[in-house]
Amino acid sequence: MSTSIEIGSDAAGQPVRMDMQELLATRLLVQGNSGSGKSHLLRRMLEESAGLVQQLVIDPEGDFVTLADAYDHVVVNGGDYNEREIATVAARVREHRVSVILTLDTLEVEAQMTCAAAFLNALFDAPRAHWYPALVVVDEAQMFAPSASGDVSDTVRRASLSAMTNLMCRGRKRGLAGAIATQRLAKLAKNVAAEASNFLMGRTFLDIDMARAADLLGMERRQAEMIRDLERGSFLGLGPAIARRPVSIRIGATRTSARSGTHDLLPLPQAEPEDLHAMLFAEMDAAEPPPRPAPAPPPVAAEALIEQIAARQEDGEEGREAAAAHQVDEAQAEADAAETEAVIAAALRDMLADPDCAFHPESFLYQDFSVRCRMQRLGRVPLDLPAFRRRFALAKGGVFDPADPRWSDLLAAAARLPDDMLAPFILIARAAIEGAPCPDDDALGRAYGTRSPGRVRRLVEYMEKQGAVVVRADFGGRRSIGIPELGLTTEAD
Repeated sequence: MSTSIEIGSDAAGQPVRMDMQELLATRLLVQGNSGSGKSHLLRRMLEESAGLVQQLVIDPEGDFVTLADAYDHVVVNGGDYNEREIATVAARVREHRVSVILTLDTLEVEAQMTCAAAFLNALFDAPRAHWYPALVVVDEAQMFAPSASGDVSDTVRRASLSAMTNLMCRGRKRGLAGAIATQRLAKLAKNVAAEASNFLMGRTFLDIDMARAADLLGMERRQAEMIRDLERGSFLGLGPAIARRPVSIRIGATRTSARSGTHDLLPLPQAEPEDLHAMLFAEMDAAEPPPRPAPAPPPVAAEALIEQIAARQEDGEEGREAAAAHQVDEAQAEADAAETEAVIAAALRDMLADPDCAFHPESFLYQDFSVRCRMQRLGRVPLDLPAFRRRFALAKGGVFDPADPRWSDLLAAAARLPDDMLAPFILIARAAIEGAPCPDDDALGRAYGTRSPGRVRRLVEYMEKQGAVVVRADFGGRRSIGIPELGLTTEAD
């Protein structure tokens, strides 16, 4: 069986091939500015070698998930799993030789680095019996192996850099062949880049990057200028898996494409200035300004205040007035507490009116809640972050007033579960109380804040292990869930 693939053609139109068997032993580095065609090159290589070797793609922008539409790749959304779960997935990937695309586009940069490091470390730490050959493609490698510290914490940067170093320096004996792509060589850690023996250099403009590319290709400095003149989709290739001398390669076509595609110019919409203004500011123009706070009472003159103090001669009168004032303060405090509780409930209801609210980050939700409370003229935010987390989880389950005696037994049954599981548990418990059908996975996923059916199944399994619920499924696939502490069960659905 041939182990070489065709990746493109040279200046004479002759096909240029890449020996995958050699690549597994010598690794690959791809460099080029944004728009030079790096992702297209990687896609071509992955498509042509899909039947030859197991492929593991770390995809920070979600560009490669469409490979799963035409090939046997499994897409793993890193945002749906925690660090332990990602490591478990990676271990099983090595054991069962499954080609996987780890997409990280839903995560922030620091979370992307942590997730990628956990995945790579688990691949590297697999038992010797699972050291099968695998091509590990890392796009935007400068993010995971930065040459200098940036905005992320040192702990995260060191962990990610260590994982990338293991892949490129020690991965070969474990069957892992790194193929990394970067926009700038200057931003990529040198000990990671130096371990590659095959190079594909695309268009770049900065002198420092051109000089490093020329050094890697064995070219003289004056020849480095040609790197600036490369067209999009053209690369200079060198290495034992490609060619013994630098060769210009025009990358061939691909069968699949990224979902984002290219951004072509479009004509601007034609509209009158008045219409544009209406589209942009209609709701703000129509919205009524918030009511102004009531003016503060005028200050009491010093002389009048002294006279009021002097007039309070009798102790009995002072006692009665103090008692009356205390009663007024208590009544006012109760009224303020009721008003604050009403504001909290109204803010939570308004937030949950957004169908995507459950999937927003916690920090964003708490900031939104704080703004809504201030708009209602509360002097301070009535809930701190832990209290808000619990109240928001209760609200997602339909409980807006935890003090309501109707929910006392339900909340007592939920006490054994962590706060992030309150919403789906309450949703199930309310269905059992009302004799309604069991909530489906989509409803439980919205309450839990995930779109992953797998996470919903693991959630229900965990609650069952904790003794909070009992799940029953009939042969027709209909599920009912019981709440032992309440002695109630949902209808089967």
